[in-house]
Amino acid sequence: MHVHELNPWRTLIALSVFVIVIIVGFLTMSKPLLTYKLDMNQSVKELHKTDNLFYPWQLDSFLTGKMQNVVLFDIRDNFVYGQGHIPGAENMSANDLSKEENIERLEDLDQRGVTVVLYGEDQLQANAPWMLFRQVGFNNVKVLAGGYQYYVKNKGNLMAAKSKDDFLKGIPRYDYAKMATPKDGSEINVSDKKPVTVRRREKTSAAAGGC
Repeated sequence: MHVHELNPWRTLIALSVFVIVIIVGFLTMSKPLLTYKLDMNQSVKELHKTDNLFYPWQLDSFLTGKMQNVVLFDIRDNFVYGQGHIPGAENMSANDLSKEENIERLEDLDQRGVTVVLYGEDQLQANAPWMLFRQVGFNNVKVLAGGYQYYVKNKGNLMAAKSKDDFLKGIPRYDYAKMATPKDGSEINVSDKKPVTVRRREKTSAAAGGC
């Protein structure tokens, strides 16, 4: 004989409480902060569209106050941001992009029709955060063409760029050709190098040991 046959009312009450707890759980379940609206393939296609970039000559208009409806976000960490950043840019580290307060800020800017421009040390660094925001439905987000490196090198004349080739070539961190050149300025003559002869050692006796 089962227990519920002896206590039918107790079993019914327990079952009712269980059902109520499940229903309350579903009703009070919090809505996810981010809901993806684009898959990865769609995001990659979006990345190749030229209107998703914020160009150097547009940055010049922003810096000179001619373009007002734009907010720049530096996605590098706080320490690097403190060492130098584009004037007027706010710091939103890539590690904190999905925080609730940052998402709420972006939603507010989107509703007000403000263009959000992300930039990292180079353009590639900002691509992944941009794709995240586009996947969750932010259509007002762009990537700064060339990134911070291009700005530092060309901040005196940002209007000089005429095509995407001018700022997508990349900027080397080190000049390896200069590092390899002798300090006295002389050239390295490859023909002077002597060929290396490899000599193999001969075995003098068999290896000791065995089963």
